Amino acid sequence: MDFKLHNTDDRSGARTGELTTDHGTIQTPIFMPVGTLGSVKGVHQHELKEDVDAEIILGNTYHLYLRPGLDVLEQAGGLHKFNGWDRPILTDSGGFQVFSLAENRKLTEEGAIFRSHIDGSKHMFTPENVMDTQRTIGADIIMAFDECPPGTSSYEYAKTSLGLTQRWLERCVDRFDSTEGKYGYSQTLFPIVQGCVYKDLRIKAAEHAASLNREGYAIGGLAVGEPTQDMYDMIEVVNQVLPVDKPRYLMGVGTPINILEAISRGVDMFDCVMPTRNGRNGMIFTSEGTLNMRNQKWANDFSLLDPNGTSYVDRFYSKAYVRHLIRSNELLGGQICSIHNLAFYLWLVREAREQINNGTFSDWKEVMVEKLGRRL
Repeated sequence: MDFKLHNTDDRSGARTGELTTDHGTIQTPIFMPVGTLGSVKGVHQHELKEDVDAEIILGNTYHLYLRPGLDVLEQAGGLHKFNGWDRPILTDSGGFQVFSLAENRKLTEEGAIFRSHIDGSKHMFTPENVMDTQRTIGADIIMAFDECPPGTSSYEYAKTSLGLTQRWLERCVDRFDSTEGKYGYSQTLFPIVQGCVYKDLRIKAAEHAASLNREGYAIGGLAVGEPTQDMYDMIEVVNQVLPVDKPRYLMGVGTPINILEAISRGVDMFDCVMPTRNGRNGMIFTSEGTLNMRNQKWANDFSLLDPNGTSYVDRFYSKAYVRHLIRSNELLGGQICSIHNLAFYLWLVREAREQINNGTFSDWKEVMVEKLGRRL
């Protein structure tokens, strides 16, 4: 993987760059649609490519390990061949999913013992086998195995958790560096910086991760219950330590406003289930604010779904029709809203990129944040 930094904003930490993998080049800042099980819910691959124009998508190690399983993925030739996506893929290590199973898992120095949410079967993830699993899945960018503590964790818990995460990270690096990919292309390992909302722990975690000299870094454990301002503060703390010339990935965040605020603090990569999850529930994000398509006010509104939108669904369907579909629990309603939201998120980061390159990002961001906070 190669990363080139292009431009930075004079009044903030916002920057543009270009990240090159064996499956294609990604312009940053970038939003990555979440395809947990190898599928972005309700969206065909050709829609992701031709309409949304996603440059990279995500898969999840925990879910793909359980279903369809590693044997199937290896026989297929990896996730790219299995799902037909020929652009870059990133996989989360599954740590967040394992640790969300609080009553069905046990942490040890060796790893995490957990029970499947599907059938209750018992499994163990270690730093080593999570690296091997992601080698088999075949993502271009893979994540280190970490513990993701709640945002409200006490200092002592966060400190103990970070120690475990750092020891696991060193084992991940050792295993990754001693193995090779299975499908003839290169893979890259990103460490994950944890530390909850404690500045000294975040600095310690970022310094440790940076000392391992990887090709990119992730910021985890945010947007998990802590106040929004604390999240922004921790992003600033971490990005003051992480190398300037490496990509920075903020995991699982967030709203359009969160994304713009994080871009202004030097983040390059984002993912979140919000565009599709909220879309399936009839919420759409636009450049003028948020619409709840269940509202009665749209019942007789035959104007285009979003006259400023970039997706074909914005130019084809009316607000009244989409409201009808959502209210009737028709699958098509959720699909339309999901496609619209993904296209909007991609438009947002591309517009941010253009504004950074033009030297107008900070003023534009302030206007957009105000608009994005509206409920239409």
